[in-house]
Amino acid sequence: MINISLSINYLAYLFRAKGLHSLHAPFAYELAKSVLYDHHNYPEYAECHRQRKRLLNNRNVIETVDFGTRAGNKPFATYRERVKNLVKQRSHSERCNRLLFRFSRYFKPDYVLELGTAAGLSAAALALGNPKAKVYTLEGCASIASIAEGTFERLGITNTELVIGNFNNVLPEVIANVPKLDLVFFDGNHQKIPTLDYFHHCLTKAHDESIFIFDDIHWSKDMDEAWKIIQQYESVTLSIDLFQFGIVFFRKGLSKQHFTLRK
Repeated sequence: MINISLSINYLAYLFRAKGLHSLHAPFAYELAKSVLYDHHNYPEYAECHRQRKRLLNNRNVIETVDFGTRAGNKPFATYRERVKNLVKQRSHSERCNRLLFRFSRYFKPDYVLELGTAAGLSAAALALGNPKAKVYTLEGCASIASIAEGTFERLGITNTELVIGNFNNVLPEVIANVPKLDLVFFDGNHQKIPTLDYFHHCLTKAHDESIFIFDDIHWSKDMDEAWKIIQQYESVTLSIDLFQFGIVFFRKGLSKQHFTLRK
């Protein structure tokens, strides 16, 4: 089924999106040049590509639990699915994961939090970007989490901690136990109220150099509204719309600006 709202939003994005040379703010320009438009072929890309191919060839069927969008108005939904199909449905493209890798590599965050582990490919990208980071990744479904654990093992990743459970229950505990949040990737429940709730929780450990990355900011009217509200927060000084991802910064030395950039 075609998502009409998403298609309209994408056309609007294409109309607004600018390139590197439209950026006159020094921080935004350097960020775009060194991260968004970095075309180096890092060896970690090939490692993640091989693991992705393994998962896409995995025809095993597992029973999964969804506490997010697919649950609708219910507390959760259960269904059976092949691993390969879960990867197609829930994992990001290699292009998106490579961008996450570059963010981690460039900013070298000490503490990273991801909401929504899925097959572990995005968490792997964040962990490989800075092997010295501590990466916490939250997954609601234990059977899907086991796939992610296999991904981390295959890639030799040892700096992740996978937390299993409903985000509403486990997120406050994780946040309470970390000294700060340098980079957060919101890729869990793609609905307005939960997204804003997770954002508020994470703000309690945000600081001047924190980076928050939101997935699917234009997926629905709800997510579009959530993204607009987040942009308007007083503590958010710079926001970037890449259509798939929305990125916010809290740097006090920056005047409040918003950029819509080509991917």
